[in-house]
Amino acid sequence: MDPYLNIIQIIISITLIVIILLQIKGDTGGGVFGGAGVARTRRGLERTLYNVTIALAAIFLLMSFLSAFLGSRF
Repeated sequence: MDPYLNIIQIIISITLIVIILLQIKGDTGGGVFGGAGVARTRRGLERTLYNVTIALAAIFLLMSFLSAFLGSRF
């Protein structure tokens, strides 16, 4: 079952990277490198992407712990 966990982790990590890159706004992408931004409320698609990012990060963390736990048992 361990190869399946690794494949799932790879899929989740690639999806997480794509969703994070979709959240970057602006022409220069200055937010990536610590550029100053204006605080505002997330709405619509932006809020959905934010929530999906949190959920995928939590799933990735749990999958990593599960993979490490199963790897130490065998």
